[in-house]
Amino acid sequence: MIEFVGVTKAFDGQRVVDDLTLEVRRGELLVLLGRSGSGKSTLLRLVNRLLEPDRGELRFAGRAVREFAPEALRRRIGYVIQGVGLFPHWSVARNVGTVPRLLGWPRERIEARAAELLALLGLDPATFGGRYPHELSGGQQQRVGVARALAAEPEALLMDEPFGALDPLTRADLQAELLRLQRASGQTVVFVTHDVDEALRLATRIVLIDAGRIVQQGTPAELLARPVNEQVAQFVGGGEAGLRLLALERVAGAMRAAPAARTTPLPTPPASTMAAPQAPDAPALEPRSWPAISPDATLRDALALCVARQVDRLQVVDAQQRVLGTLHAADLFGRRR
Repeated sequence: MIEFVGVTKAFDGQRVVDDLTLEVRRGELLVLLGRSGSGKSTLLRLVNRLLEPDRGELRFAGRAVREFAPEALRRRIGYVIQGVGLFPHWSVARNVGTVPRLLGWPRERIEARAAELLALLGLDPATFGGRYPHELSGGQQQRVGVARALAAEPEALLMDEPFGALDPLTRADLQAELLRLQRASGQTVVFVTHDVDEALRLATRIVLIDAGRIVQQGTPAELLARPVNEQVAQFVGGGEAGLRLLALERVAGAMRAAPAARTTPLPTPPASTMAAPQAPDAPALEPRSWPAISPDATLRDALALCVARQVDRLQVVDAQQRVLGTLHAADLFGRRR
């Protein structure tokens, strides 16, 4: 979908992007990760011709970007930045419909598309469509910014630290929304961040950038488990590489299946049984007293629950409280990706 071929860009004689070659595959969520000043944002601006390379070539959908008129190119590529940049004197719905309006879509189609995207991003169109940006929270404004970038059904989406100014809970909510939308649509996304946990949570593939060059690229698990050098190991893992690896895997993939499917919901144990910590030498809990966990929880969540409740296993249950299997704490140690 997007290709960088020997691309170099310098400012005041200093190379910010240095002979970089990279391919962004159709349908992946690629994260450009690196410290501030590493060249990540410059790469995005080169893609949509906000900047021009000094050397090398960029291609979009198999065609050199220099062959596109900048305006035509940008209408095919959504762009989301930190701070959103909504038009303050336009309503939310009109902001979302900006690019479709420029493309000459009929009014009914624009209104339907704006309502669809607002609903997908958790903003009721009837409630929020007529509001103005100053009437929204920061997280709501960022959702509108994402909706605007997606409105004209772009072939790729560029996101430059879009959630960096938000509080942790709002940021986590928007990360989850982005993952859900990207998986449902198959959208090609290039996402810039300097936050390691954000990169690990979102990426199909991470490209670690330093001084305008690629240091390492691969899946989140590959970077954590097989860093190319100590510098990468410290940056992506630090002292928490093992825990971060556990955060990449779900309980469903590590549980021991129940011997036979349970057809009745699991009774809720008495509160006193559930709450009481178990001493290390206490007798084993009855199966129905093991704390319950969802198959969609991460293994990091599971380990935290085992430690908090002082148990060596968990019971995996679905939304109807049917037992699917068990997860043993011993199975979390020494896992290989």
